[in-house]
Amino acid sequence: MGLNAVVAACYALPVLISVLTVRFFYVLWHSGQSASRPRNTRLRCLIILGSGGHTAEMMNIVTTLQKDRFTPRYYVAALTDNMSLQKAEVYEQSLIQSDGMKTAESAHFMQIYRSREVGQSYITSIATTLLATLHAMWLVIRIRPQVIFCNGPGTCFPLCISAFLLKVALTP
Repeated sequence: MGLNAVVAACYALPVLISVLTVRFFYVLWHSGQSASRPRNTRLRCLIILGSGGHTAEMMNIVTTLQKDRFTPRYYVAALTDNMSLQKAEVYEQSLIQSDGMKTAESAHFMQIYRSREVGQSYITSIATTLLATLHAMWLVIRIRPQVIFCNGPGTCFPLCISAFLLKVALTP
């Protein structure tokens, strides 16, 4: 009986790998196709803020968005980044004062574990990246973003990987 199970696993493993590979490339191909949703549809946004210049660049992008279309907005920054979420909160408060928008309904602010601290060794960053990816997976499942805005900070890596894995698992 043990030998039959090993033989069955040897046949099933290549089939499983083939199915997952086809699914992976289908999702990649399908992601490149144009969306068939109306232009006035509201889209849940995940906006990833990085330290320093990354946040300034991302806030420049956010200021050009159609606020009524890209809502709700979920701002995410690293747990050890003390400034980025404050800048996003100040911006969202300025929208309330100028346009009368309700920030409680349109903007949410969250933090995530950092994948790698500045100066952290690459060996130890493997564990912290895995922890950050698990935390990111929980956030992505909870938020289910339709659009992700990121500009390359290390904080975006676990979030983008999690969003892609969720898409591979759930896209029809």
